[in-house]
Amino acid sequence: MIAQTDVLKPKKHYQILDGLRGVAALFVVVFHTLEAFSMGNRFELLLNHGYLAVDFFFLLSGFVVAYAYDDRWEKLTTFEFLKRRVIRLQPMVIIGMIIGALLFYQSAGATFAPIAKTAIWQLILTMLIGFTVIPVLPSMDIRGWQEMHPLNGPAWSLFFEYIGNILYALFIRKFSKIALSVLVLISAALLIHYTIFGTQGDVIGGWSVTPEQLRIGLTRLLFPFFAGILLSRFGKLITIKGGFWVCAILLVTVLSIPRLGGSENIWMNGLYESIVIIFIFPLIVSIGAGSGIISGTTSKISKFLGDISYPIYITHYPLIYVYTAWVIDNKISLKEGIPMGLVLISTSIAIAYFSLKFYDEPVRNWLQKKFLSKKYVNSNSDLLGNY
Repeated sequence: MIAQTDVLKPKKHYQILDGLRGVAALFVVVFHTLEAFSMGNRFELLLNHGYLAVDFFFLLSGFVVAYAYDDRWEKLTTFEFLKRRVIRLQPMVIIGMIIGALLFYQSAGATFAPIAKTAIWQLILTMLIGFTVIPVLPSMDIRGWQEMHPLNGPAWSLFFEYIGNILYALFIRKFSKIALSVLVLISAALLIHYTIFGTQGDVIGGWSVTPEQLRIGLTRLLFPFFAGILLSRFGKLITIKGGFWVCAILLVTVLSIPRLGGSENIWMNGLYESIVIIFIFPLIVSIGAGSGIISGTTSKISKFLGDISYPIYITHYPLIYVYTAWVIDNKISLKEGIPMGLVLISTSIAIAYFSLKFYDEPVRNWLQKKFLSKKYVNSNSDLLGNY
């Protein structure tokens, strides 16, 4: 029998952060839906800064992982920690790849020309590799967008999420606040250098296995993930009334701001993105973690958004491929595409909810009982976060 002191006891649940993760995830779905009308031009994106939601996810992830585990390493092994992360994240990765495989040929056409030449065995091989989150090389690209996961593009962020978790488990958890602060400052400098002085003026990218794209992915991961850990350790939280709605409005606002500076002054947009990632996102998390939910209605909304946040993020993009091909190949205008776009968003929410209730939660419960040491099963810390 395990002594009670050996069990990882549940901690306070940051419900507002869950809800904000859901707000950001829904915004990503809307952003990707509208992205079909930009024809791949970063200067014509609607809801231009929606891609910054990923950087917000990384910050949330660092915060909740540190909050959940920083004081538990005397009772928790690195292997057990990594098992918990795999159990938390991997089931939905698998279902996202399956959906991507099922809808793969539905997006064949001029936009995704390589699809018509892709054999079934290539599709199955790509899906099986995708189950592991190991990137495929550009030579194995079966869609034509040079994604490390051609069946489900957003899985690229899960690849970097695992890198962040491994770095935390092996090294960062041992860092003092001073050492971690230095690392955060260096990571901020790298982010500023890339966004303001680089050739893009934004952090768009990270989803291909090329030196430049891997650099973008690591740049996007390092500051927010480490800053989230640091924010958790300092515990400087802000309490205000209506914290969820204030944070949600602020988050949607910064993600909706049009691109600044145009092609002639790309540094202006880079400066904006650096300010948002380095200052605004930590402020939102600090308020979200420090404030409480009073209204029953707000609590229900926040819980629902939190529940579907990760499932909708990791399952919606196969629908986006089909929608994008339909829009571009048929020269659909924004006005003509809105009704089908609303169907896409509604379908994404439904898929996310049913995947959560009838697949993700049962599978995770079974995996926890099967593969985790009994003294680690009783904790709900993994429910605290990760998109």
